[in-house]
Amino acid sequence: MPSKDEHAKARRLRNAMTDAERKLWQALRFDALGVRFRRQHPVPPYVADFAAPAAMLIVEVDGGQHGGDADAARDAALRGAEWRVLRFWNDEVLGNRDGVIQRIAEALSGIKR
Repeated sequence: MPSKDEHAKARRLRNAMTDAERKLWQALRFDALGVRFRRQHPVPPYVADFAAPAAMLIVEVDGGQHGGDADAARDAALRGAEWRVLRFWNDEVLGNRDGVIQRIAEALSGIKR
């Protein structure tokens, strides 16, 4: 269960979304892919950029500061908690949103909801 601090952090992150996160959120909101996504969703001890709890799927949008050992450890911890994790670069979301949405839809296609 997320703590008050984790909820507050998620709220701050929702108010400071990147352009790429905003663009992807426009496509994911309102159950557009048949599953409800939440933005900046606490998954203790982390806050996922986007999470579909019913499908146990997390979507991360990464800028230049990502891609190292910390992300690998985070992904391993989330996978250990039965989450599936997809990662996309900011540039990929901004330049090929339809392709990103297609990959997310493919990841969801085999999941019972």
